[in-house]
Amino acid sequence: MSLATSNEIVAAAVREGTGVGAFNVIQLEHIEAVVTGAERAGRPVILQISENAVRYHGALGPTGLAALAAARAASVPVAVHLDHAESAELVAEAVELGLTSVMFDGARLPYQQNVAATAAAVTLCRSHGVSVEAELGEIGGKDGAHAPGVRTDPAEAHAFATATGVDALAVAVGSSHAMSTRDAKLDFGLIAELRAAVPVPLVLHGSSGVADEDLVRAVAAGISKVNIGTQLNRVFTRELRARLDAGPELVDPRKYFAPAREAVTEEVARLLRVLAGGGRTAA
Repeated sequence: MSLATSNEIVAAAVREGTGVGAFNVIQLEHIEAVVTGAERAGRPVILQISENAVRYHGALGPTGLAALAAARAASVPVAVHLDHAESAELVAEAVELGLTSVMFDGARLPYQQNVAATAAAVTLCRSHGVSVEAELGEIGGKDGAHAPGVRTDPAEAHAFATATGVDALAVAVGSSHAMSTRDAKLDFGLIAELRAAVPVPLVLHGSSGVADEDLVRAVAAGISKVNIGTQLNRVFTRELRARLDAGPELVDPRKYFAPAREAVTEEVARLLRVLAGGGRTAA
């Protein structure tokens, strides 16, 4: 299939009325697991590298190039996306490296500054065929900087999307980043209002805290792209810990990384089926 663009994958999901799974990856095992899980489910997928992950590795290049290589070798459409970039320099680096989309996060900025900075990112990216996602109405749980009770206003979201020219908009509707339980309470009525008001696809961040049946409802209400990270880390760590507890003599990382990778692969495939409607647990 080779490397796809996020716009192509999301546009197809909008036509189908399904949701796209966008999974945050930290290391090579994550990348391999997400791509294999997508192939197993027969669904397109988006690999996401956050600014926090870039900071962890010290550079975007190693993880970004690995993700691009995995995407090009995949048998299903795979896009590679820079997530939650607050630095214009990092956005430019992602464009130069060949990533197919970026999420510019100006949510910490006052509204007019967010508009100006996001519009500048759009101008840069569009000239290279790279799509831009932005955020309005802070998503809860980002290093304590975002209030979990914040909600995106539909009229403001319409104005923001129109003024900036973004390709997708992340909205605050009740989810929070880094949740370790799946009991977030989404405002489905607000999602529907936002879908009617905003001229571009909507993105749900913090989806690890959302139960399967509510993911299905969110997609039905108007969400097109669903970001998931912590859930994969939880599955990976649980399996890795179990292997190490069962074999304290293990010293070869392949002996515990491989089963942890396989557990993530299965979870990715399962979640992609849920978002496609094949794993629905509620109407």
